[in-house]
Amino acid sequence: MSLIQPRTLKGFRDYLPAAMIPRERLMETARETFRSFGFAPIDTPTLEHLEILTGKGSEETDRQLYQFVDAGKRPVGMRFDLTVPLARFAAQHINELGTPFKRYHIAPVWRGENPQAGRYREFYQCDFDTIGTESVLADIEAVTVIDSLIRAIGIDAFTISINNRAILNGLLESLGLADKATPILRSLDKLAKIGLEATNAEMVNAAGITSEQADQVLGLAQCDGTAEQVFAKLPGILGDNEKANEGAARLREIYDGAIASGVSPDRIKIDVSIARGLDYYTGVIFETTLDELPGIGSICSGGRYDNLAGLYTKQHLPGIGASLGLDRLLSALETLERLSSNSKPCPVFIPFFDKDHRDDYLRLATNLRKAGIGTEVYPEPRKLKAQLKYADGHGFQYALIAGGNEWERGEVQVKVLAEKTSEDIAYQHDAPEKLIERLTTS
Repeated sequence: MSLIQPRTLKGFRDYLPAAMIPRERLMETARETFRSFGFAPIDTPTLEHLEILTGKGSEETDRQLYQFVDAGKRPVGMRFDLTVPLARFAAQHINELGTPFKRYHIAPVWRGENPQAGRYREFYQCDFDTIGTESVLADIEAVTVIDSLIRAIGIDAFTISINNRAILNGLLESLGLADKATPILRSLDKLAKIGLEATNAEMVNAAGITSEQADQVLGLAQCDGTAEQVFAKLPGILGDNEKANEGAARLREIYDGAIASGVSPDRIKIDVSIARGLDYYTGVIFETTLDELPGIGSICSGGRYDNLAGLYTKQHLPGIGASLGLDRLLSALETLERLSSNSKPCPVFIPFFDKDHRDDYLRLATNLRKAGIGTEVYPEPRKLKAQLKYADGHGFQYALIAGGNEWERGEVQVKVLAEKTSEDIAYQHDAPEKLIERLTTS
């Protein structure tokens, strides 16, 4: 039988340890951040009934949806995000969960889009959402969570751009374009990528409006400056449209509340040009970009969706949340050379080169693990030089060297691999404290 060529599908990838370790660290950071605000974990199935997923995001997400008929002859689809399954989940379980219900969900999603830098057909999202309240405090908290999460990851230079879809929708109403809101907002969402002229043409073609009408919409999008400058300009642009002005007032509340919550004004931008392409957003929307690498796009986006669960239940279940694009962020950190190349998750390596002391190596490793220090013991009694080469190549921080002489003297040589330095530390199996202190004090 001929060998099968090992290969992955286009748009999918394997993750080697050096790539998977920082992924897991980001997920752990996200979990810790979400839990610190009171969000609880949930999970939902990969597959949903097709009717749950179609028509909820946009025409583009419908086209990208992985769908098929399963063994039970049912039309099913693979989730394209974690928000639509949440709406179904909330409608199904909210009576036992109560409101407000705060959840986080870290899981893979699938979209059949063209792969590009930092974007794959299978990718992870790290979502947090609050269901069952329209309170502006929930909107403020969403901005605060994003700020806390990005800072916890170790990034300081980033911008959270905030808008309110009510401003855009109110303006469209005043222009008599409310029935064309969906294609107009989808076109507007491309402004940052394709520019004013191309966006105008896109609106004309997609929504069937005139170039002059498109210019009126884009006039709002060009309202730029500091937060105070934008808030000062909006009344003149919005006129007396009630919905748009209410949206601007709520946007002001969110901005002020986020500042009061400790978010730096330097990290918040009031940007009335962002629209977010998904159809289910109804209120505040946000996008987060890295100041050092803005071209990679938003790494954490979301917004308020007050009607999505209404497709599954008559109970009113408004929601607000955001999603961290894990793979896009990792791609950005790799570009910025902020990722460690370690392919081992533990810092300590113990070479096994004196087979007469096998059990001593095992007891040493156990003592360190009990103290919370990750430790790997080499499985074969090979030459010390070969084992240290292995340790160097896998990113260990320390190698603990102990042969017959060291065990007899009651000490272990601590080798700092990156610095190529070493020192002898007193050690006994029943008195490991000095060694533990050395390994936990940098």
